[in-house]
Amino acid sequence: MQIVLFDGYCNLCSSTVKFILRKSSSVRFCFIPLQSETGKCLMKRLGIVTNGNDSVVYVKDNYYFIRSDAILHILKDIGKGWQIFYYCLIIVPSFVRDPIYNFVARLRYRLWGKRETCLLPDKKK
Repeated sequence: MQIVLFDGYCNLCSSTVKFILRKSSSVRFCFIPLQSETGKCLMKRLGIVTNGNDSVVYVKDNYYFIRSDAILHILKDIGKGWQIFYYCLIIVPSFVRDPIYNFVARLRYRLWGKRETCLLPDKKK
């Protein structure tokens, strides 16, 4: 099972979680808000250091990816043609991709808004 750690208050992040749930078929994803105790414990246990809640983290096979690498690996694992984005963009070095990711991360509340409560995905999905 792959784990996606995300900002549970961010509307963009919550929409991304819903997108992954709709599009993934063969891979089982577990979604954990970064702000939750489980999220904090997992980050600490794996030694993951980020700038607060501004990074998506993707844990797969005891390895983790952050920022744009996380997004690309999630797209690859969703399947159904989405892996084309992985193969097209993974050739771009992360030092080029991550500043774009960080720019969007800084503006995400301003552009997409912020939830009053943390999103917890429906267990039925």
